[in-house]
Amino acid sequence: MSLTVGVLALQGGFQEHVTLLRKAADRLSSANAISAFSAIEVRTPEQLGRCDALVIPGGESTTISLIATQTGMMEPLREFVKTSRKPIWGTCAGMILLADEANATKKGGQELIGGLAVRVRRNHFGRQIESFVSDIELPFLSPLSTTYPGVFIRAPIVEEVLAGEGTEGPGERVEVMAVLPGRLRRGGGAAEEQVDAGHAGDVVAVRQGNIFGTSFHPELTSDERIHVWWLGEVILALGR
Repeated sequence: MSLTVGVLALQGGFQEHVTLLRKAADRLSSANAISAFSAIEVRTPEQLGRCDALVIPGGESTTISLIATQTGMMEPLREFVKTSRKPIWGTCAGMILLADEANATKKGGQELIGGLAVRVRRNHFGRQIESFVSDIELPFLSPLSTTYPGVFIRAPIVEEVLAGEGTEGPGERVEVMAVLPGRLRRGGGAAEEQVDAGHAGDVVAVRQGNIFGTSFHPELTSDERIHVWWLGEVILALGR
């Protein structure tokens, strides 16, 4: 039962993800869930082709997009997500890149990988000096503790779930996985309406099919619980 997981290493916190993935794999190996594991940095289509699953780290989404386009990685990434439909997880900038639409982009917009039928708003909480850490509830971590220290740095939120082809199929509906309560969206009026009436607060984690997105930075903690959970989901998705 072997597994190779890549971390896109064009910019951002890729090394931190590699470290936590290896810690998570050690835990799963001790439970006999993985017999051989590799976490590799991905910068080329050839390296991407070796991967069973991929993480796109936090960083600067515009920069990652630009480098991916310049190095010929954008189309292989789209094929990985949309055609091969391999498991992929985007954190902060990574979630922006996986979204079908993004608001508050820089002048001229930015190229997205897409595949996740949501509209995100970049830098929802403001500038880097307004970064914060807040405990959030992640029910999918059960039976472990479900309280997790969310690190938010110029973080996006999910503004809206989009209607699109495939979103109503089995396993394809966008699922809200975590909400940051007690914070209204900027702008007032309709901008403060929730993505789903059943969720009070900002939507900060979602899943749709093979795609998982978090607006916070698990890689900037020493807590590998989300990485353990996600690797377990990867194993189930790959039928191993």
